[in-house]
Amino acid sequence: MCGRIANTLPSDAMARLFQAQPANDLPAVPNYNICPTNPVHVVRAGPGGRNLLAMRWGFLPQWYKSETDGPLLINARAETLAEKPAFRAACRQRRCLIPSTGFYEWTRPGGDVRLPWYIHRRDGAPIAFAGIWQDWGPEAARQPTCAIVTTAANRHLGQLHHRMPLILEPDDWPLWLGEAGHGAARLMQPGAEEVLDYHRVDPAVNSNRASGPDLIEPFDG
Repeated sequence: MCGRIANTLPSDAMARLFQAQPANDLPAVPNYNICPTNPVHVVRAGPGGRNLLAMRWGFLPQWYKSETDGPLLINARAETLAEKPAFRAACRQRRCLIPSTGFYEWTRPGGDVRLPWYIHRRDGAPIAFAGIWQDWGPEAARQPTCAIVTTAANRHLGQLHHRMPLILEPDDWPLWLGEAGHGAARLMQPGAEEVLDYHRVDPAVNSNRASGPDLIEPFDG
């Protein structure tokens, strides 16, 4: 599961990191509380090379008549990605990378209490989520939409949740983007135990209106 993201990397730094041509309408960064349906940065391959552009986080299948015509598809399970009617064409033809610097998960120790945790790379590097994308809407108003691919959690992250985003290392980006031929399916497995770490953060992030760098700082309350 991945239902909230932080991205503090400047757009020009993302463009350099992914060797992608940036669009002019990229989302504002830093953003410490990116929520579903918000625009996110996305890297996709094209005939002229990679592009860095904005997409709606919330995949919209072509048959949706409106943005609320069905479930909000922010995640796509790796195990069924090639089978689900909503995702199977995108799985083969429209894979992308979704940059971030971290994401949030919640635990429920009891009752209605929800404790938020911030998850990030131990080496401090940006995260590249595996994603899929789909253009949606009438021809005159097409909007690109995306979802984050998830896998079963590894043992370390499994202490928080049974699912985790599929995180790709730089050597795997060309294969996922379709630049290095076929075989992307072999990438769809939990990440190594030592890649990610996490810490408790302020419950203020429970609100989708919260903002600011304090949201990702360790919290002892």
